Amino acid sequence: MNMLLSTLNIKYPIIQGGMGNISNAILTAAVSEAGGLGTIGAGTMLPDEVEKIIMETKRRTEKPFAVNLALSVCPHVKEILSLVIKHKVPVVSLSAGNPAPFIPKLHENGVKVISVAASVRQAMKAEAAGADIIVAEGYEAAGINSALETTTLALVPQIVSRVSVPVAAAGGIADGKGLAAMLALGASGVQMGTRFIATKEAPFHPDYKKKIIEASDHATVIVGRSVGRIRRVLSTGYAYKLLDIENKGVSLEDFNSLTTEKFHKIGALEGNGDKGFMNSGQISGLIADLPSVKELLDRMVNDASHQLLKAKSILS
Repeated sequence: MNMLLSTLNIKYPIIQGGMGNISNAILTAAVSEAGGLGTIGAGTMLPDEVEKIIMETKRRTEKPFAVNLALSVCPHVKEILSLVIKHKVPVVSLSAGNPAPFIPKLHENGVKVISVAASVRQAMKAEAAGADIIVAEGYEAAGINSALETTTLALVPQIVSRVSVPVAAAGGIADGKGLAAMLALGASGVQMGTRFIATKEAPFHPDYKKKIIEASDHATVIVGRSVGRIRRVLSTGYAYKLLDIENKGVSLEDFNSLTTEKFHKIGALEGNGDKGFMNSGQISGLIADLPSVKELLDRMVNDASHQLLKAKSILS
């Protein structure tokens, strides 16, 4: 039995990554309806905004979904967790901070907890604090990443070997081959973000989707290294503006002001890559079509099964 599936009460071992302030009920519900775990990213939104998305998601699906809080970014952690409990959201994903203070109350209210980790130490601490599932995220992933910059291929088996709870792999996964590879490394499932942007249901600007579909294998860049704020984005005019500012010297405060969710929305929702950034993982170079979420998940699972059988036949 796959403990990740039973813990989350989902059909397929595929989790949607939190997308911060561009999160929406349409895509979240579509992922859950297709058999995965849809996720609402709280980002820096006000509690009222998050509550509206939670309520709309519940109107669109009766399947389980999650709310993600990036603890070091979200200014309303306690209020949003109260909303999670109020609306009986079954799963919370905690990232970018220490989940320990929040897990007991969530468990008391029947909420399962996913903790995102970028190192073995973080994963072990999260398990000790009571996390039900660990997401091992490599720095191939889109958006804000760990300054450790450990790759998914190296990170996943190390975390799997040191914790007993189910592990989902994140960063660099977009198809059935990626799912099969992570299962072969010992993960119980995967978490994806970039792949879900390029789907029919995702209500993002067509130019954002087009840039991902047309991306090459080197279409993303890392910004923020100089100030310890690693973020992976598409190579757009705004991304190069950020790199130029970094090369000339920029303070953490000024860099943060140039990478707020305001600029995320300009890129993702308005499709303006010259005035805002577009988060994207390295896997964008492998994405070449725009399926429905259901088509994507069904295809991934079928392809993963085929790849694992093919691997078995090679070894035997």
